[in-house]
Amino acid sequence: MERTGTTRRRALFAGGAAAAAALTGCSWEESGPRRATTRSESAETVLRRRSAELSGALLRRYDAVLTAHPALTARLSPLRAEVVRHAEALAPAGSRPLRGSSPAPSASRPPSPPASPAPAASGPARPGPSAEASPAAPPVPADAGAAVRELAAAERTTADAHTAALSGAPPEYARLLASVAAAGAVHAYLLTEGAR
Repeated sequence: MERTGTTRRRALFAGGAAAAAALTGCSWEESGPRRATTRSESAETVLRRRSAELSGALLRRYDAVLTAHPALTARLSPLRAEVVRHAEALAPAGSRPLRGSSPAPSASRPPSPPASPAPAASGPARPGPSAEASPAAPPVPADAGAAVRELAAAERTTADAHTAALSGAPPEYARLLASVAAAGAVHAYLLTEGAR
């Protein structure tokens, strides 16, 4: 009699343990993918921010060259406009507009000082005085040819960085990065070989 009671208790205990394990497994499986998705979204957001910052730095270089050499406006403005679109497409959803993404300075008028919050005709406007200070403009060679060569090198460096980021990117974002990197390689070609 005592033996039967012990056997029954063991069976109940084993059944309860199995049921608890099954319940725990179900709840873990339900929350596991959600946790993984949240982590991958965070990793993608970080990657998007880095990629947009790279393109934003390239945009600042274009602006510095155009400010120093307004005669290059007709040649550089179409490439600069593409860089603006790339930086905006690479950025995380809901991020603030790019600093320095106002239209390129025109050759017919002198460029406005970097601190002026003039509204943009196309693309996002520059932030007002209350926004955080924008990074300093990169130095530009006095020779226009050297400035364009440095710009081409910056395009190549940015394209290489976007290519290097492909391995850690989710598939859809990887396709975007690859497209932007390819466009950067074409820009570098147009700025060097294509101009000869």
